[in-house]
Amino acid sequence: METLLQHFRKDEQPFIEMATGWVREVENAYSPKLTGFLDPRQQFIVESVARGAGMSVSAYGAFEDAERQRLLLYPDYFSPEPDDFQVTVFKVRYATKFLTLEHRDLLGALLSVGLDRSKFGDIRLNQEEVQFSIANEIKDYIVVNLTSVGKAKVTVEEVPEAGDWIMAAETWKESTYTVSSLRLDVVVAALTKASRQKAAALIQGERVKVNWAVRDQPSFELQESDMLSIRGAGRFKVSAIEGRTRKDKIRLVMGKLE
Repeated sequence: METLLQHFRKDEQPFIEMATGWVREVENAYSPKLTGFLDPRQQFIVESVARGAGMSVSAYGAFEDAERQRLLLYPDYFSPEPDDFQVTVFKVRYATKFLTLEHRDLLGALLSVGLDRSKFGDIRLNQEEVQFSIANEIKDYIVVNLTSVGKAKVTVEEVPEAGDWIMAAETWKESTYTVSSLRLDVVVAALTKASRQKAAALIQGERVKVNWAVRDQPSFELQESDMLSIRGAGRFKVSAIEGRTRKDKIRLVMGKLE
């Protein structure tokens, strides 16, 4: 356990301990363990813990290239199928001629009816439709309780066929930056083309997230594969840390969601 913890941040320790508990459940009961919907960083941690114990892990979030997925930890005799992940895709019916729903509208509505974030996965939108994935155990609850999203009166309806699910349309553009350190304020300053003082103000104003969690400390150190969200500037990921230049600067490859 101590060796594993060395590879992760101190504030991730409670989640690592939770993941370790899931692994022990599978080992003791010799039966699969299904998690809630996890973000990519949480998925990475669970996979690291499980595979370190020689256990198999599979992920599923219904949508192609889903960001938030449920993980199944299982012993060697088990062969998982999509139905084992207990995920359903719903579409939202509302008056599309008069209103347009946004991602934040549906996210807020789902949270406002009392759902924990681990109970639902990705929210997908196109010009004509809004869809989201959800844990099967709360399907009936959502049908009854999700009756409005923002100003819109809504109903939800299951979308059983994968061919009818909204496809992802994400494109990442990579650029290389030369920075003095991997401090959050230094990297945010480079990404936003602002001073470190302005970057620090963004961070302390809780306008920056790393791996889906607000980080308000400018001195926070970034690592490879970290995801950043800077309000007003977009989403970024640390694609690669390519070493140092002759002037001892760090060469950083960052992806930006177009």
